[in-house]
Amino acid sequence: MKKLFLSSFFTVIIVAVGFSQISQAARDSIRKLSQEDHQLMMNRLGIEALRPGPSGNPEAPNAANADESKAKQYESVPDPLLFENGKRVNSPKDWESRKLEIFELFDREMYGKTPVKLPDVTWEILLEKDSVIGDVEVLYRKMKGVVDNSAFPEIEVAIDFEYGVLKNAPSKVPLVMEFGWNWPPNIQRPKPEGPSWQEQLVREGWGFGVIIPTSYQADNGAGLRAGIIGLVNRGEARELDDWGTLKAWAWGASKALDFLETDPKVDSRKVAIEGLSRYGKAALVALAYEPRFSIGLIGSSGAGGAKLLRRVFGEQVENLAASGEYHWFAPNFIKYAGSLTPNDLPVDAHELIALCAPRPVFISVGSPEVEGNWIDGKGMFDAAVLAGPVYELLGKKALPTSEFPPLGTYLDQGDIAFRQHEGGHTVGPNWPYFIHWAQRYW
Repeated sequence: MKKLFLSSFFTVIIVAVGFSQISQAARDSIRKLSQEDHQLMMNRLGIEALRPGPSGNPEAPNAANADESKAKQYESVPDPLLFENGKRVNSPKDWESRKLEIFELFDREMYGKTPVKLPDVTWEILLEKDSVIGDVEVLYRKMKGVVDNSAFPEIEVAIDFEYGVLKNAPSKVPLVMEFGWNWPPNIQRPKPEGPSWQEQLVREGWGFGVIIPTSYQADNGAGLRAGIIGLVNRGEARELDDWGTLKAWAWGASKALDFLETDPKVDSRKVAIEGLSRYGKAALVALAYEPRFSIGLIGSSGAGGAKLLRRVFGEQVENLAASGEYHWFAPNFIKYAGSLTPNDLPVDAHELIALCAPRPVFISVGSPEVEGNWIDGKGMFDAAVLAGPVYELLGKKALPTSEFPPLGTYLDQGDIAFRQHEGGHTVGPNWPYFIHWAQRYW
């Protein structure tokens, strides 16, 4: 079967968010502004040049490593159960203190600090109607969360969110919220094989929701002086430890959850967060930082998400820190592709997964023969294994094995679940497995 390279996939995603709908001159302008802001951050960090990242095309001369024997070029990873002063974490009470240290390290060095004071969001119902998904009657709502911009009226921000719940549900229902794409009207959405994820959820008696991250924070460096980040900064450039786009997207999901708490049809104690690719990264960040999310389905999140950054396999820190992706993170993160290396990072992906504990998290990834090796399924599995001791400390179950399983193996015995499905860059084939696994909690 022909491999789907990530560069091709991201082209599809760019179309999905409307990038192809603007002129070439506008696209060039976005790239130029992103590069200028990236260079400004490098100047502030005192970095003259960055190490180049590998290519996602396996045929390229600088192709990313896909040889497992060359992947582990590190001696150790940070221990989530070891305080910064060297003392061991021995109890759940200790963990409450230790996780604050880990949050602070992620805030300073990778994802950035969420501002203490953020504007209020007022939710408006744009559309409410009865609908049918499959053979299930659903009450559908299209929402807009208007962000208070009275402190800086030059920037307007609104959150696009839609959701559906069973029309005649006898009681409150669980709901899965997805970070979704803003498909232009003239673009045909990819059709899943079999029932859509929404249909599978409503058949189970659960609700679904889709939040559009790019409605409130653009997916490029040129947008950092607009959206919620730009609004809070009054149109100015970020500080070196300011939040990046992943944190901003997670904030929007929290605001949507605020609204769901007011809906008597939704059981707000049973709301999951789900996302794929860059939105898989955002979903994991949202689950770690927002304790009200009950479960996470993290799809092919790769580097910057559930993949160990120290592994020299697939996408690397050098790719994340370049001008095309740096906006996802705090500017401080750029230095790990310059004066520092990934081995200097005081945190890694297993600790982000550990911050989700004791809540359950399902790590999903596609086949390397279809999705390619850019995502690094084993790197995500290894991170999930390393997060296991934190789950066990809190009385939960880790993955049942530390050996990377064969393709298609469904590891559902613990509160961390993992499955590498047979398809490509999608969560699709794992939806039935996630629903089966989540039933024990919902």
